[in-house]
Amino acid sequence: MFVKTGDKVKVIAGKEKGKEGTILSVNAKTNRVVVKGLNKIKKHVKPSQTNQNGGVVEVEGTIHASNVMVIDPESNKPTRIGHSVVDGKKVRIAKVSGKAIDKK
Repeated sequence: MFVKTGDKVKVIAGKEKGKEGTILSVNAKTNRVVVKGLNKIKKHVKPSQTNQNGGVVEVEGTIHASNVMVIDPESNKPTRIGHSVVDGKKVRIAKVSGKAIDKK
């Protein structure tokens, strides 16, 4: 999968189009991601030890990974991702700037 937890992304399709956020979690099996602060849904929660009252809670829903693009840290523009081997390690490369995205 081309996105990882902690990546800054821009939504390119759907009701949240044009908004930016950070990826909180990635589900590679279903090819979906959760972006912080976007795609809010209402979830009905039963009372429990941690949440005594229960009720309706707003949480972030999932977005299909094809609807987000990673933001290039150098140019702050959405970019496609390429792969390259640097010092024996496979790293993600931003197509816009040509720089590595992964932290070393």
